[in-house]
Amino acid sequence: MKYMLLIHSGRAIRDQFNKLSEVEQKQLLDEYFAISQEPGVLDGNQLHLDDTATTVRVQDGRTLTTDGPFIEMKEALGGYLLYEADNLDAAIELAARIPAARMGGAIEVRPVVER
Repeated sequence: MKYMLLIHSGRAIRDQFNKLSEVEQKQLLDEYFAISQEPGVLDGNQLHLDDTATTVRVQDGRTLTTDGPFIEMKEALGGYLLYEADNLDAAIELAARIPAARMGGAIEVRPVVER
């Protein structure tokens, strides 16, 4: 089964990262890279900050756009991993190793509907 691991972080985590020394930053980035190379990880990317987002809605046949996220969030979506695993427990184990999970963020694990 495929699982989408949604990495919820935000400015607080990015601010925390920026306060680390260059060596500590490199170690943290190396952790992310190592996780992205794990068997079963199919894809993953970091996202730009939420203020670069555009929210799209269609109302009465008109396309409406809003700069930034539609709602204010403490933990914005910061990135994702697409992971193929035998079961949810394996996906949770990988999610727990993502640095954002221990830095005040959260990892949402959701099964992907496969067709």
